[in-house]
Amino acid sequence: MVDFADISKEFEETNQRYLKELNELGDELEHYSHLFKSAEEIQSEIEQIRDILFSFDTENGEEFSRQISRIQDRATVLALKKALADARSLYNLIRLQGEYSFLDQLDFQKLNQLYRETSNHLDLLNLKESLESNADTTGLLNVALEEVLFKFIKVGEEELVLADKLKNTLRRTREDMSDNFDQQDPKFITLKEELERLFKKKRLSEVTQEEMTANIGALNAIHEQVKELNRQNNQLRAKYQGDAKYTRIHKRLLERGTLSETERRLFAALTGVKKQADDQVLQNTQLLANEAFFERMMMPLVIGEFQTRRKIKLNPDVSRTINQLVVTEYRNEFASGSRTGVQAW
Repeated sequence: MVDFADISKEFEETNQRYLKELNELGDELEHYSHLFKSAEEIQSEIEQIRDILFSFDTENGEEFSRQISRIQDRATVLALKKALADARSLYNLIRLQGEYSFLDQLDFQKLNQLYRETSNHLDLLNLKESLESNADTTGLLNVALEEVLFKFIKVGEEELVLADKLKNTLRRTREDMSDNFDQQDPKFITLKEELERLFKKKRLSEVTQEEMTANIGALNAIHEQVKELNRQNNQLRAKYQGDAKYTRIHKRLLERGTLSETERRLFAALTGVKKQADDQVLQNTQLLANEAFFERMMMPLVIGEFQTRRKIKLNPDVSRTINQLVVTEYRNEFASGSRTGVQAW
């Protein structure tokens, strides 16, 4: 039976515990201590808010809610909430100053709704952390929350239970790793190597109870990192309308520090390249059969979109790097389709 008195008490304790930390978001009057801002300062803040919100679907409230519900890192949610709080405060400032032309640059009404969604998720994470850190677990059995699950099992054959738990955790980790569509990501490679190191020393039947307990903890840590990496990948892929090729290109350019542009501007340029390249390949898939020709064809598209249209300065080395990443992704997809007997396009 759910003890709502206990739930109320937990929420009250949670509010007290995180009151100081949530104050990091700042009061609107304190944040805008200077009553008026120049048009340049307002524009700059709008750009900063856009950059922080870039990876989220801010147009579809339901999808936004699904995206943040997968985030378990409080720092990430707190930063998102701060950006949305800044947008709300900026809206009030714009109206106060009568700079109404800026109101068209952000959907402030929608961002206010997203702020509430983010606040609710942050409250849930705060509650979860509060419950998990509570030394007295007797009251936890009365807390019924959909996203917070606690299960207590008492058994006699501890080794058997630990082995079963270890195998199940390993299975889930492997499944999530196989779902990752960017296995050249340095972060993914590191996690895979950690997993291999964890189990290459001994067979499962030779592992002691203490070793199994330690391995379960280490494996859970790897699993959580894999899930978070998959979440980030899938969220970025959604920006590219499900195209894993451009998600990988986007990530490689960020990892290499090839460009000093914001992620939002990089996305805009790559989206332009994608549209033109997809149109060309859809008209003639045999373009991909000739790598040298396809590479020469793509270079003007890359330079035109990045440098001419988006005003992103490129030197010859950077141009070749971007072009090679694009060509390689298309060629790999074409080769994969040929091997399976299925056209990639």
